[in-house]
Amino acid sequence: MNTLIALWLPILLSAVVVFVISSLIHMVVKWHAGDYGAFANEDAIRDAIRAGNPAPGRYVIPRCGDMKDMASDAMRKKYEEGPVGHMTIGPNGVPNIGKFLGMWFVWALIVAAVAGYLAARVCGLDHSHASAAAKLAGAVTFIAHGFGTVQESIWMMRPWSASAKYLFDSALYGAGTWGVFLWLWP
Repeated sequence: MNTLIALWLPILLSAVVVFVISSLIHMVVKWHAGDYGAFANEDAIRDAIRAGNPAPGRYVIPRCGDMKDMASDAMRKKYEEGPVGHMTIGPNGVPNIGKFLGMWFVWALIVAAVAGYLAARVCGLDHSHASAAAKLAGAVTFIAHGFGTVQESIWMMRPWSASAKYLFDSALYGAGTWGVFLWLWP
């Protein structure tokens, strides 16, 4: 606990830096704007989904209840006919952006705390180890924010180009964290 107390300022400031970098990426640069396509018949698709009354959650189409069914002719036909996809359905209503931004900041704070804690445990709190500690904190931040996107491309069909952009975002978050921890290491 003393470690986290000693690192409270770089932890807090690196979370703020990650939040600001993310905000600039998504609201100013907007390089993720093209990551999501639109259906030409969006209203018809919305009507069909609404008619099924799905609860919020993750869905896959076609859905195979058991892996042994993948070899069946009926399942193969569904895959060949398409569409094949993964979908997340949220609750109805206007998204609460404030809630999402709050959760994002808390996540950035958790990542910064873990990164700082690991750096302190590995490198010690002595200022002579600031460079190594900052590098480790930056690397942990990059991994924590970026590596999950690779799984999305492997298993959920997220385009690799989108994952590459998220990995670049994560590298920027790691660089920001590195700078803060290098500057403020005790």
